[in-house]
Amino acid sequence: MNMSLLQNFTEHAAIAVAAVGGVLAARGKRIDLFGVVVLALVTAYGGGTVRDLLVGDTPVTWLRSPFYLLNATLIAIVAFAVARLREIPQIGLLTADAFALALFTTIGTAKGHSLALCAPVCVLLGLITGVAGGIVRDVLVGEVPLVFQPQIHLYATASLVGAAVFMGLKGVDSSNLVATLAGISTVLLLRLIGIRLKLSLPVFEPLTSAPTAVRKAKEPRPGSTNATSILKQ
Repeated sequence: MNMSLLQNFTEHAAIAVAAVGGVLAARGKRIDLFGVVVLALVTAYGGGTVRDLLVGDTPVTWLRSPFYLLNATLIAIVAFAVARLREIPQIGLLTADAFALALFTTIGTAKGHSLALCAPVCVLLGLITGVAGGIVRDVLVGEVPLVFQPQIHLYATASLVGAAVFMGLKGVDSSNLVATLAGISTVLLLRLIGIRLKLSLPVFEPLTSAPTAVRKAKEPRPGSTNATSILKQ
């Protein structure tokens, strides 16, 4: 399959799914239609914008054609209307976000490969493309970004592995279609399995809990006089 055609299709699919995720993230925030559309656009274009600026590819992709803007805007309006008519469970946002992560990760990695960048940089570009839009979206609605939540279950990890699979297949001269489908499937499966089985990486926990540390700090050192005891005497 022609790489340009495949990437164009993948980008429009990613933008549509990300726009839905942006709309669902606005649920319960009392945001009007304009605000919802802004969230959808930020989610859809955030990662690609950061990626293009990093590699010096300007104007950024979504500014080159009106169809990218129309895609996200129309999808956001339709999703807004549907969400007002029926309750969409939280798993709907997580699933939409998983699809957007898978599609955008592969798009970013493929772009790095097309620019003849080294494999680690291509993987990093895939990760940035996959997570940056969601980070900006969550910050705008006052939430801790999904990628930084301990219970998020293989978010950035799934993106990194999927990008690595794409680059590995391109390294052995696999076709664009095979590498793209493999990258998307890897990210999506890891993310959905992580959500289903509640898998996550180890969380950094301090060896001493905060209350214990505070309590120890208040205890007098050996040989010292407690000022409070003196005042009570």
